[in-house]
Amino acid sequence: MPKEYPNVPTGLKNPLLEDIQFVQARIAQLKQRTKRFYYSVLLGKYNCPKCSGGLTMTDKSQCLCSCGNIFDPTLAFQKSTCCGAQLVRRTFHYACSRCKKTNPSRFIFDERIFDGEYFSRMMKASRAKKLKKKAEMTKLLMESRSGELPLLQQPCLESIPGLVQDLDCFVGADEGKTDDLGFDSGFEMEDYRSHILTALGCGSRLFSSINYVSQDPREDRVWRFVTLIFMQHEQEIDLTQYDNDLLIERI
Repeated sequence: MPKEYPNVPTGLKNPLLEDIQFVQARIAQLKQRTKRFYYSVLLGKYNCPKCSGGLTMTDKSQCLCSCGNIFDPTLAFQKSTCCGAQLVRRTFHYACSRCKKTNPSRFIFDERIFDGEYFSRMMKASRAKKLKKKAEMTKLLMESRSGELPLLQQPCLESIPGLVQDLDCFVGADEGKTDDLGFDSGFEMEDYRSHILTALGCGSRLFSSINYVSQDPREDRVWRFVTLIFMQHEQEIDLTQYDNDLLIERI
């Protein structure tokens, strides 16, 4: 009676796959036994630095003695092949403490060493790929640009019905229109400038001591402050803050 494969589609059943899980399990067991044999032979040449007892590998880069001493056998027993110096542990590998060259550990069964030359080649290939993609995108954008539009005569806005009115509305050209803050858009900065210069004379005044121009104190305070900012930008006055007030000095 043929075996059933619950995870394999009917059309893909193959007798060669019947015992694949069994084979994988045997391979994993073989690997574990090989690793244990490798460590038993390797650690048989070394003794615990504290009690000279036998050692057992308990984890990657870690061995244990019967006395309870746990340490890294690579750092304890291995020297660098380049300089014969003490090894230091990095994030993914060990390196010579003198010349910083990467050294493989004899105490890691399946260590994967960082290949600097391979990494350099991959980085160069990645940069080249990015530059190529950028050049292709630039070429595509250049080809998709519209051609030049020659103006054979002066543009006439009135040729499009309603365009002038729409532009005036867009830039807020209507005089006397009240804005969203409730202030009159007919603000005249020159009137405030003259008022401030008259109040200053040749000396200085506090911002709060200058009389109102409009009937709304809040509105007047805003316009006075805006005018002062422009006057300072034009180097007509100098502003210095004193607590919650401003000292206005004529330059």
